[in-house]
Amino acid sequence: MAPMNQSPITVYGIANCDTVKKARTWLVRQGQPHQFHDFKRLAVPAQRLDVWIKALGWETLLNTRGSTWRRLDDATRTGVTDAASARRLMLGQPSVIKRPVVEWADGQLSVGFDEPAWRLHVGAD
Repeated sequence: MAPMNQSPITVYGIANCDTVKKARTWLVRQGQPHQFHDFKRLAVPAQRLDVWIKALGWETLLNTRGSTWRRLDDATRTGVTDAASARRLMLGQPSVIKRPVVEWADGQLSVGFDEPAWRLHVGAD
């Protein structure tokens, strides 16, 4: 699966998210060039979201523990019952997507920052 740009690693998320900041700093320290796609500035790429939902499942991508989810009204939360309803919400409210979503150089995807798992992706010791 090719990223939407020419960089070998693409990080998707929100620039002021602490986890995204930590993940991007880690990549820089490992000497790993990456492209950053900010959901707030550039929106959620709908075609990429479809790929992520198919590969990872909407349940993995939807952050039901975050403050954005908790602030949603009950009808909105209970209305998310399948991939289509989760997709609509994630496109409209990018902050409900777990972050960062990473498209690795090898085509694999990950969600969140997990240093031991990331070391395997970049071949770090």
